Amino acid sequence: MIRARKILATLAAAACALAASGTAGAAPDYVGTAACAACHVKEHDAWRGSQHDRAMMAASPESVAGNFADARFTHAGVTTRFFRRDGRYFVNTDGPDGKLADFEVKYTFGVSPLQQYLIALPGGRLQALGIAWDTRPKTAGGQRWFHLYPDRKLKAGEPMHWAGIDQNWNYQCADCHSTNLRKNYDAASRTFKTAWTDVDVGCEACHGPGSGHVAWTKLAPDARRGDAAKGLTVALDERAGIAWPIDAASGSAARSRPRTSSREVETCARCHSRRGQFTDAWTPGQPLGDGFRVALIQPNLYWADGQMRDEVYNHGSFLQSRMHAKGVTCADCHEPHSQKLRAPGNAVCGQCHAPARFDTTAHHHHKPESAGAACATCHMPTSTYMTVDARHDHSMRIPRPDRTLALGTPNACNACHTKQDAKWAAAAIARWYPAPKPGFQTFAEAFFAGERGAPGAAAQLAAIVGDATQPPFVRASALPLLARNPGPTALPSIAKSIDDPDPLVREIAARTLRDADPALRLRVLPRALDDPVRSVRMEAARSLAGETERRLPTEADRIRFERALGEYVAALEFNADRPEAQAELGSLMLARGRGDAALEALRRAVALDPTFVPAAINLADAYRALGREADVEATLQATAKVNPAAAAPRNALGLSYTRQKRTAEALAAFGEAARLEPDDARYAYVYAVALHDAGRRADAIKALDRALSRHPYDRDALVAAAIYEREAGNATRARQRAQALVELDPDNAETRRFAAQFL
Repeated sequence: MIRARKILATLAAAACALAASGTAGAAPDYVGTAACAACHVKEHDAWRGSQHDRAMMAASPESVAGNFADARFTHAGVTTRFFRRDGRYFVNTDGPDGKLADFEVKYTFGVSPLQQYLIALPGGRLQALGIAWDTRPKTAGGQRWFHLYPDRKLKAGEPMHWAGIDQNWNYQCADCHSTNLRKNYDAASRTFKTAWTDVDVGCEACHGPGSGHVAWTKLAPDARRGDAAKGLTVALDERAGIAWPIDAASGSAARSRPRTSSREVETCARCHSRRGQFTDAWTPGQPLGDGFRVALIQPNLYWADGQMRDEVYNHGSFLQSRMHAKGVTCADCHEPHSQKLRAPGNAVCGQCHAPARFDTTAHHHHKPESAGAACATCHMPTSTYMTVDARHDHSMRIPRPDRTLALGTPNACNACHTKQDAKWAAAAIARWYPAPKPGFQTFAEAFFAGERGAPGAAAQLAAIVGDATQPPFVRASALPLLARNPGPTALPSIAKSIDDPDPLVREIAARTLRDADPALRLRVLPRALDDPVRSVRMEAARSLAGETERRLPTEADRIRFERALGEYVAALEFNADRPEAQAELGSLMLARGRGDAALEALRRAVALDPTFVPAAINLADAYRALGREADVEATLQATAKVNPAAAAPRNALGLSYTRQKRTAEALAAFGEAARLEPDDARYAYVYAVALHDAGRRADAIKALDRALSRHPYDRDALVAAAIYEREAGNATRARQRAQALVELDPDNAETRRFAAQFL
């Protein structure tokens, strides 16, 4: 230990000397955690051994937690063996070619409650093994090998197989597990030369590059005073001088002065959020939107009331919370160096919520010290990801079992009381609190209506978008839903949001306007081309790209457009290792009339991942735009063969056959698409139209009935059903379908005129 400290001190001194040798005006550079340790001993000692410290480590006896003593684990017919050889760690498992082979473990990945292992493959790739070690105590079910996808039989060549594209560390994981990560992907050779300063999450991952700070320490005291950030790229000082006095009347605290920035929260959000990254040059202190796109509340990620559904981490949930709205930051509850809670159990909540009022049976209605008496059990229920990792929902909400009954959302009560139902839980809440307490998250009903396209959804969503008391994250999430629910308030609300104070709202407004009328886009979007946040500029440029860009009124607009679109293209090129980015690049090139460039990018997308259906669909669309129908058919047939369960290629094939006048084949393809994805109303609608055009009106009506039983508010299906029922002489049913349309969009004159034919 003494020798290790001496080595650390020597490294720190060397790093400090190197950093201090730079000029004061030089761009900040990373100096490594060792350079920080000598002066910041307390913080460094707290960090040592933490989740950040052990986020990634070279495989060694000190870092490897799993059993590599010739242990075996069998999953989906493959027996994997874990062993050591010559002091190194190996697994024998099915490789990229599906054959058993030995692979060396280069790094450990994480520490608790599980540890993964990284294996090097050609091309500079590190891949995350799908079998992990459960590091929990044996009494808790741990100390065992387990598969992260226990219900799937993953085979070589599939994206989620450990050797596949979706288990690639360089793209999926690296930026959040190391410091100063540079992906360094070369698209021409399809290889990585990924590099970092610290292999783990060190000081500069949160505080930014440290060379300026080291130089600052060498300045005279008077020179230091003028730099609040002390030479760093960000001053994480939002909590400095802040108190949270508890109000005697309410029992809850209020911040002594409002929080006016999001520096700390966005520094944490860089990794503790579901997001897409488009540069690795981002440093703490920059707006989050300069480097990342945050995922919104949408059905595959969140429940309609904003509770986490898929693995969304913490940021999006926290942004919905009353705590965030009141000025709480991550470090108010978590000590940032050790990552431990500021106080154990309910005491961390007791910092702001008087225990005498809230940590009582009168409030929580459970036995003291029981699971139900824990604040987090009711207000931050857990969901388990990666098989064993239970994570708390940071939206910190009031339990609403009544919404379980009305909306199908989960509730904390039934997470524990599994033998009771939501009706029982709702009755208990009503007895305890006769005056209803809806909680802070009031958007659930509007989002639920918007997801289903229900009557009144547009008005409800427009009200959410225009309500300044709603969290910006919620208002941003409402925008795409509003665009899917047409009404007189929809486009004006979206267009107005381009001037919102919050950059995430502006970003999503610019993206949502992509399919709007060109005149509206030309009126609204040019002023967003020089927005201070990169994600807003990029989305504005992408929404103007194509025919609309040629109608920009001034030379200054065109210059700003080209600059912002250049940022968008650079973001796609940063992710050139991903089929999504290549497919979007192809679509952009096609929109701008650059057919050859579009085909090149789309072919790269398909080559990167043949199972990524949207890339093949876009490639087929590019061929169609160029009049190459034979290539359209060949592309779609190939992707249908690779993706036998995907409906989209069959639907697109049906359209190709229709253009080629091959009616019988088109009908069969449309029918197969509708069968494969019965929950997609669009496929059912297209199939019904094809049946009708083939003279099979009764079958078309049946197909629409099936679609409307699942999607009663689908406008296209309702229109077709009204027309076909009238043709069949079913006047009453035709009127019912037409009336349903009016109820969906009562203020739409065109809808009323259509419905008047049937009334």
